[in-house]
Amino acid sequence: MSSDCTKGKSSWPELVGTQGETAVTTIESENPLVNAMIVLEGSIVTQDIRCDRVRVWVDTNGIVISVPVIR
Repeated sequence: MSSDCTKGKSSWPELVGTQGETAVTTIESENPLVNAMIVLEGSIVTQDIRCDRVRVWVDTNGIVISVPVIR
């Protein structure tokens, strides 16, 4: 794996309960090496690990439901 996985912030527990769009903006400003994307709970996603991806899991109201982490 690339050493980029260890650069910058990698977890955002403080964003649980916030709006997904706000979370994406916060994540990308705190770690410009990652691309944050909103994913609706229950969606099927790949299981590969990427050092430049943060999935922001939201409910049907757009609220973050789990801790966003680099994966």
